[in-house]
Amino acid sequence: MPRMLDVSDEVRAEIGDEEADRLLAGENAPGSYDCTSCRTPGDSEQERTSTVLFIGDETAVLAFAHASCLPSQVVQVTEEQLKGAVRSITGDQVAPQEPEKVVPEQAVLGVTSGLVLIAGELHPALVVEPTGPIVRPGSTALGDDFLPLLIEQGFMPVTAIDAVPPVLHGWSVLLAMGQLHAVLQPSSNGGQPVAWWQAHQPLQVTEGWRAAANKHQQVLMFAAPVGSIGRQPREDLLRDALDKAAANGKLVASALPLAGT
Repeated sequence: MPRMLDVSDEVRAEIGDEEADRLLAGENAPGSYDCTSCRTPGDSEQERTSTVLFIGDETAVLAFAHASCLPSQVVQVTEEQLKGAVRSITGDQVAPQEPEKVVPEQAVLGVTSGLVLIAGELHPALVVEPTGPIVRPGSTALGDDFLPLLIEQGFMPVTAIDAVPPVLHGWSVLLAMGQLHAVLQPSSNGGQPVAWWQAHQPLQVTEGWRAAANKHQQVLMFAAPVGSIGRQPREDLLRDALDKAAANGKLVASALPLAGT
């Protein structure tokens, strides 16, 4: 039976047209699966489902997610992370060719662009929400350190979106040819800035967003822990989710200078 699968062009390019067509026809795709983002059950016969291809140095694993949680995409991870995830989830009893049971350990940063109205003026914004808890590097403890780590970098807690947050110098948003490429942070050794987040493929932004970015020469970045924002289809719903996260003490923000045009 055909599945309600989304297979992005970049995933199709990696797995090939023949494999992509087999997935869409229901030959190789599972009916039920555990969403690689929210980790709750899904059914590709009943709801839109995204194919997410995790690629390591030598191994590639195809996983599935609710389309409302993640778009179909290719995610680069280390080979150790990929094999470790397979072992931890399957107990070494299932080969990586059964991707619907694989939940990689590395959370993916979901980035959404939108215009945010503050004091009667529209500002370009990026909303960042991981697909899973972010723990401090090297820590084996459970929990979510995403916001504390960003606060340590200079992002400010936000309880209400009623003023433009202060500029975080050293960080920037890279636009090139009118597309969003990366969020850059200072290098630890004082050299050129490095990518804190980088798009696997340049992301399209609206003309209104690009015009606002060029006007202000900065982009507001809001960040919230997993489960706080979700993928909102409209800017008014995104704003509602941001306001709720702020009121719940689960939002940080800064204004990042614009790099590129």
